[in-house]
Amino acid sequence: MSIEIEDNSGNQVRIPDPDRFYDHILQFHSRGKSIHDENGHYFTVDDSFRKRLEGLMQSFKQN
Repeated sequence: MSIEIEDNSGNQVRIPDPDRFYDHILQFHSRGKSIHDENGHYFTVDDSFRKRLEGLMQSFKQN
């Protein structure tokens, strides 16, 4: 299963391995504000993004 999340350009990006993506964000983007590049799609990672991603992951784990 995958999740979709909006990048900085407003595109919906399919994340085929949500666990890997989430683990990376927690490991390398756990605080402050930074930019994450996922296959040419850029995401501004801040508290709001991390909270939104956490919600997506909770929904993903329930399915």
